[in-house]
Amino acid sequence: MQSTVKERFLKYVQIDTQADPTSHTIPSSSKQINLSKVLSEELTIMGIEHELTATGYVYASIPGNSDKPNVPTVFFCSHVDTAPDCSGTDVRPIVHPNYQGGSITLPDDPEQVITLEKFPELKDKLGHDIITASGHTLLGADDKSGVASIMDAAYQIVNNPEIKHGDVKLFFTVDEEIGKGVVNAELDKIGADFGYTLDSGNIGCFEYENFSANGFEIKITGVSAHPGYAKGKMESAIKIAGEIVAALPKDSLCPEATSGMEGFVHPHSITGQLESASIKFIIRDFVTANLAKHQAMLEEITTQVLKSYPNSKYELIVTEQYRNMRDVVDNHMHIVDTAIQAMENVGVAPSLGSIRGGTDGSLLSHNGLPCPNLFSGQHGIHSKLEWTTVQEMQAAVSTVVEICRLIEEKA
Repeated sequence: MQSTVKERFLKYVQIDTQADPTSHTIPSSSKQINLSKVLSEELTIMGIEHELTATGYVYASIPGNSDKPNVPTVFFCSHVDTAPDCSGTDVRPIVHPNYQGGSITLPDDPEQVITLEKFPELKDKLGHDIITASGHTLLGADDKSGVASIMDAAYQIVNNPEIKHGDVKLFFTVDEEIGKGVVNAELDKIGADFGYTLDSGNIGCFEYENFSANGFEIKITGVSAHPGYAKGKMESAIKIAGEIVAALPKDSLCPEATSGMEGFVHPHSITGQLESASIKFIIRDFVTANLAKHQAMLEEITTQVLKSYPNSKYELIVTEQYRNMRDVVDNHMHIVDTAIQAMENVGVAPSLGSIRGGTDGSLLSHNGLPCPNLFSGQHGIHSKLEWTTVQEMQAAVSTVVEICRLIEEKA
């Protein structure tokens, strides 16, 4: 069948689906549902049974065509929303066919230039059809490249009955970019044994581990007094908060000094008045047990600082956010093996990596649906320099179809 991923992608990115982190609605921006409705229309045209919920989730199901009993059911997941970090309004996608090297200047803002220095992987894209935005907005490859790849894979499966497969489920989410992608997912509607998100970068990228994460808040209560008569009385919560932050490691255990498999402690918000202050942290580590160690360090720093403020006190609030999917996937390594074999079968070199952040697959995995993360050709995400290539998305389509075929073959 002729590939449809390029046309789908160009259509999807022109639909503004930017998430709103300040909103308390589901989805956080109603415009996300505009793309969900388009997906629903296209699934109807393909004859694929599905449900579009009031909150913008799309659950779809392709019945198996195998004669084998008990073929496992697989699902594929991507999110329709784009990041709030960069405008997603009036995206104008531009196709740069048959890339032959060099920099790509975006026409609506000539200061926005995609270079080999910024993106060394460009050297491997000779002959690719590169897609960028015009310079004023992000592109939306995160994660509309994944959405388009899954939709084209479904198209290929439905229109090629000679490809034997079990039941295949599709799941499109909202609000992933603000950490709420699968918070309201109904696992019985997904109805699968395991699956894959398509929400990763360069061709061949495959990830089955991510940060474990906690939120951590230190609430400080100081002692207020009239500043003219404060000697021996005042204990400023603002100054206490400042001393705590100043005591944090500066050459380790912070985002600006860590990479790879190193975790970090990151104060991202401080609010305060004389009598009360709050410091909010995000704590990240690939080893879940290390979160408690990082929290203990913060408590030790706070305790030491408060020794100089005997009449002040503090409260610690820990919020579990997400956990490393590897804690689950390690018990289901056949999922990893199948993805690697599928990539190799379609001529893609697998490149295993780790996500220094969260993913829908993390929560899905810990809710009983093991779910590592496949590439979909994302580069320069959350920025005006975002780009993808048609060939990378086509490779993602081929990988998805081959995964479905391999699952049936191995059953």
